Amino acid sequence: MKLFFVVFIIAVIGTQICVSAHYKNDIEDNEFAEFEDFEEDEEPLEVKDSEGSKPAVNSGGRKPVDPEELGEVEEEEEEEEDGIVEEDESEFDHFQDEEEFEGFDSDHRASGKESSDEAPKITITKVPLHLRANWDSYYLEMLMAVGLVVYAINFFSGKARNHKLASAWFSTHRSLLEENFSLVGCAGDDGRTEEAAPGLVKESESSYQLWCSGRTCCEGMLVELKFLKRQDLVAVLAQLMRPARDQVHVRVDMNKEDMDSLVLCLASRKTASRLAKEMADLSTYCPERRSVDKYGLPPQFSLLCEVAEVASGLLDARVAGVLARHADLLDYIHVSDQYCGHKQPEDASLTKLPEVKKVVMFGLNVPPAKGRSVAEAMEEMRPLLQLVFYFVEKVRRLRLSKEGKNKADKNRLRVEEVFLKTTHAARAEAAAARREEKKRQEKERILLEDDPDKQRKWEDREAKRQMKKKAPKMKQLKVKAL
Repeated sequence: MKLFFVVFIIAVIGTQICVSAHYKNDIEDNEFAEFEDFEEDEEPLEVKDSEGSKPAVNSGGRKPVDPEELGEVEEEEEEEEDGIVEEDESEFDHFQDEEEFEGFDSDHRASGKESSDEAPKITITKVPLHLRANWDSYYLEMLMAVGLVVYAINFFSGKARNHKLASAWFSTHRSLLEENFSLVGCAGDDGRTEEAAPGLVKESESSYQLWCSGRTCCEGMLVELKFLKRQDLVAVLAQLMRPARDQVHVRVDMNKEDMDSLVLCLASRKTASRLAKEMADLSTYCPERRSVDKYGLPPQFSLLCEVAEVASGLLDARVAGVLARHADLLDYIHVSDQYCGHKQPEDASLTKLPEVKKVVMFGLNVPPAKGRSVAEAMEEMRPLLQLVFYFVEKVRRLRLSKEGKNKADKNRLRVEEVFLKTTHAARAEAAAARREEKKRQEKERILLEDDPDKQRKWEDREAKRQMKKKAPKMKQLKVKAL
């Protein structure tokens, strides 16, 4: 579909360029063709006297003029001329005004030219209207119209494709979700209507959400279907340069008492590098990568783990077998009791540690169809969703040893101390601001009262406090008597 749109656009642009070039050559070969139809041969009026053999014929091929009628016309013209009063001044005499045109006569005589009262002859050329449509001037408009049509076709086709993928995923995994949760879907909880499928909430043309709740050991599970922006033509062209895949993100919020101090991330190498830089908990508690060979995992994965026994307890033979069969469908597994989202920027002024949650998160890749139906492709993801529930049960039952628990507690205590040291100045400024605000409110309260004694006592007390603060501090020494 993508290649069809690109080839269609290139073909339209090429055709327009060829047509405009051919039309331009035709115009350049015959530049004066449009003026040829307006040239007319003018023939002089031939008139002969009564002795001649040729009658007077005008250029339009009219009838010959009778000599008697011609004589009458001449007599009428003579009579009209006798009635005209000639004026002494010509209409072009103002050009001879010496005051208006200083030096005109001298310059004109010096050049050897004689003045003339005749008006300059103005020749007006009859320019024909250009009746032919010059389509070469509208190629930008035509390209814009073609682009809008292609964008509209891509929008509706991409929207329908994402809708079909979301419906297929939900219909394939609905029975499994209903077996593990008592409530599947949040239709009607937030006032929004269902547009994709029962239980799915449409966030955008390429994003759908599903909330499940009603299971022990967890508060709920949020499933986000993040498909490619197939409805956006610009995003489709960008994906040709930088390919991407449809993904399903699963997040399970664990209960505080059902999860120990665990921080672990298993992801592909590219995703592991990105998460280690962006996620606050991984960059703090898992600075080093561990080898995955001893766990029987595919070599394309990277492991980030705070305590080694956590990886041994979670990555057993069953997990390794599922990942070996569907290694291309797993993007990452993130288990953390200190999850607080992305790292805060360095210039952010924090006065307290961010709120953390205990979560189990999975990132899954949607398999391509490749000649099969969408339902069959979604059926391939079913073992990975089963792996999510298996992993949740493993996390609930896993408990660290005494050494592992002490190491995890020390790491968290160290992080808290470092945070308190780095934010001491910010916390001091915040405390001073709170004290100043408290004093200001107290002053306003005293001034609003009508009791002058209270106001005077408060002013005296504030004056003593300020003097005590400005007074130099002296250290008292105790001397023992001999």
